[in-house]
Amino acid sequence: MREFVRSTLRRWGWDLHRYLPTLAGDAQLQHALRCFAVDLVLDVGANSGQFGTALRSLGYAGRILSFEPLADVHAALERKCAGDPLWSAAPRGALGGEDGRITINIAGNSASSSVLPMLDSHSQAAPESRYIGQEQVPIHRLDTLLPAMRGDARQIYLKIDTQGYEREVLAGATATLADVAAVQLEVSLTPLYGGQASFAEMLALMDGHGLVPWALWPGFAEPGTGRILQADVIFGRPDRARRP
Repeated sequence: MREFVRSTLRRWGWDLHRYLPTLAGDAQLQHALRCFAVDLVLDVGANSGQFGTALRSLGYAGRILSFEPLADVHAALERKCAGDPLWSAAPRGALGGEDGRITINIAGNSASSSVLPMLDSHSQAAPESRYIGQEQVPIHRLDTLLPAMRGDARQIYLKIDTQGYEREVLAGATATLADVAAVQLEVSLTPLYGGQASFAEMLALMDGHGLVPWALWPGFAEPGTGRILQADVIFGRPDRARRP
């Protein structure tokens, strides 16, 4: 009976399987938030607030500070935050290694927008992500902005999803990195954007800041082959984790 239900669901694009908390991405995120006793999440590359919404659905009740550069998407993010007193949108702008202005390439699905040029490996796997325009936006270092925004937060969780621009965001966040309890990065297992850091480079960078791999789950995959192109990785500081 179970196989009949599963095959029927798959024809409609759904699946049925046992829920494994040690492997499911949402459960890994939930465990990390609790394990590190997170009281502030920095949501870098927030888009219209999907990650913040997911945090609330997982039971996280602490502060969220979201960053988004695109004007229309930032307006949607502000509307999403309006009903939540502990969730706020930072002033519109990108984060990187310098303060100034920069050009963002706008993707057709908005979520794949990036400062970096998109490679064919990305656009062929997801045609809806092809660039359709550009927008000039302010850019700041996270270390410049955070001191006035962090309040009394003690256990910070830094999530960065900036479509290949993660290394540059981290370059402007060296003081922040020294203080965070955990970092969640979207990493590419094959180049998807021109000039982006490799998975190996990001592992070495995190290791240099004392952050070790804590959890990993697959993200974007190539249709037809099933090849995993991107993954989400949580890096944590073992000495900041609470043991059960």
